[in-house]
Amino acid sequence: MQLQHTWERTLLDLAHEALHGEHMATPASFDRTLLGSAYEHCESITAVHSRSFHLASRPLTPEKRRAARALYAFCRVSDDIVDRGQVAPQDQLASWRKRATSAHPPADDLVAVAWADARLRHAVPMRYAEQLIDGVARDFEQTRYETFDSLAAYCYGVASTVGLMSMHIIGFAGPEAIPYAIKLGVALQMTNILRDVGEDWRTGRVYLPQDELLRFELSEKDIDRSVVTERWRSFMRFQIDRNRRLYNEAMPGVALLNRDGRFAIAAAADLYRAILDEIERNGYDNFTRRAVVPAGRKLRMLPRTWWRSRRVRLAVA
Repeated sequence: MQLQHTWERTLLDLAHEALHGEHMATPASFDRTLLGSAYEHCESITAVHSRSFHLASRPLTPEKRRAARALYAFCRVSDDIVDRGQVAPQDQLASWRKRATSAHPPADDLVAVAWADARLRHAVPMRYAEQLIDGVARDFEQTRYETFDSLAAYCYGVASTVGLMSMHIIGFAGPEAIPYAIKLGVALQMTNILRDVGEDWRTGRVYLPQDELLRFELSEKDIDRSVVTERWRSFMRFQIDRNRRLYNEAMPGVALLNRDGRFAIAAAADLYRAILDEIERNGYDNFTRRAVVPAGRKLRMLPRTWWRSRRVRLAVA
């Protein structure tokens, strides 16, 4: 894959560092009853907190499906420690990091148990999990990003790492799949960012590139006013157009995944990309309205997504 963006080389180096880092490939031994309860707990977390991921992961084989939902639960716990204003969150995240990267986590931490089993069973490099926790920890310190390149590095930590870990659960052809997973993660996280502008502002965070706001003659005062102006619409059109290009550039990488996992990843991408359509339908009001794809529309999308996932091909240079 030819790299098309200046930020890609930096993120590719991070991914290769993680891929070749130390990791254990031998599954841990857990009590069967405990393990069943742990995976059921992760299943319930996924069903409650992400209907889109729950739906997208449904076509996977049972073993891969439960591992993917353990991965989601691991990510969810990591996010919640940072986002939900818990007491001493830095200390809590450090404690969670130890449990989430242990081959033998305490039996009373069901998410850590399921995630340890899934991670070791599918030989997920430990460094990817560490990079994700490092990524969410940035929210303790950094609430603004000067350029898209710096924002893409944040997106790598909190989202591309998820795709890279998912590849190990699903199975993939080789290292040539990595750039596509990185790009899809950036696209998915940017979709979250564009959807959640108002929510993030109310928590004191602005994930939009500061230099691009300035280019469209916007400032944080405009976000605070929460008024959709023509300048805001132009800015959002620019952001959405780039986001869609990232999805288009990432999707050929689906062909490098094992066949039984292609539909799940394509579905996740399409369900998230549809959020961009909803932002447009809301008149670019992402200050006071949360763009949500209706359940009926999600279901209607899936047959077309399945067809595309079966026919996707890599472009040959």
